[in-house]
Amino acid sequence: MTSTSVDESRSKTVLRRLKTIPPILIGLLLVTALLPVLLIVALLVDAVRAATQRKPWMALRLVVFLWIYLIVDTCGLVALFVIWLLAGFGHNKKLMIDWTWHFQQAWVGALLRAVRVLFGLKIEDEGAECITPGPVVVLIRHASIVDNLLPSYLVAARERVRLRYVLKRELLSEPCLDVGGKRLPNYFVRRGTGEEAERDRIEQLASGMGAEDGFLLYPEGTRFTEERRDRALEKISERDPQRAQRLNDLEFLLPPKVGGLLAVLDGAPQTDVVLMIHQGFDGLRLISDIWGGALVGRTIHVRFTRIPHDEIPEGRDQRVEWLDGLWLEADRWIASKSAAA
Repeated sequence: MTSTSVDESRSKTVLRRLKTIPPILIGLLLVTALLPVLLIVALLVDAVRAATQRKPWMALRLVVFLWIYLIVDTCGLVALFVIWLLAGFGHNKKLMIDWTWHFQQAWVGALLRAVRVLFGLKIEDEGAECITPGPVVVLIRHASIVDNLLPSYLVAARERVRLRYVLKRELLSEPCLDVGGKRLPNYFVRRGTGEEAERDRIEQLASGMGAEDGFLLYPEGTRFTEERRDRALEKISERDPQRAQRLNDLEFLLPPKVGGLLAVLDGAPQTDVVLMIHQGFDGLRLISDIWGGALVGRTIHVRFTRIPHDEIPEGRDQRVEWLDGLWLEADRWIASKSAAA
């Protein structure tokens, strides 16, 4: 499956890109031209905040990151256009997909390196030797606006696993994700629709994976908050009180949504599951959290655990209970890391 938005017309795609690409190009020109002024203002703001609120110097970091992001995105769009040209105006699909995948790792790597350098972020992981060989389904928690970069860095770029992503359709507003992501075997899903067609497309996307392939899912569907966890448990209790009771001890994770994983396992029944759990991005759900200095100097702990496909139950109810057990164990690991921090 190489088409990611099969229900979207070409005209709709073009109109969206006419809205999203120019701001990146214009933004780079403006920020570059105004950079000396922006840096001076940022220094003054940071000095006042440091003196009055004892806050880390965030304005300067964010201005520099904005500039880097605009550079990386602009260079990325140029690179994607060049790839399209070299692929015979897109006719050589294999070449275009292969080069776009390599571009994706470079693009994410550049952004993550900027975050690590500017904010002093450290990443420590364990169990990465279990990621390969594929095919694997990678299940990852979603705690922050920054943790989206981890799978590409730790799984795709480092372990050379060609991940297929299920992403929320709102991310098409990011031009490089739009142009590059739609060339690769990904699916931009409309969250919360519950439509059978969405599950069918996820199942189709999972089929045909080989030894170098993986499938990434965020079972929570959105970033964690205590309010979202409580609402999710209330909804589950209305249709499955036993499951709600089973998941009631969750402290750091949202109850996992089962539809996507069940569809993947149906589409790729011989696929192992890798649980990718991280701790350290908690409390970084919004830009305002980063502005407050919470990201500076953090250490992110990541743990990988592999479950062979012959240990995954067959029936739907049994698989739901099995997934809940994985999620509860992951929650306990996060709790232990948080207590030790």
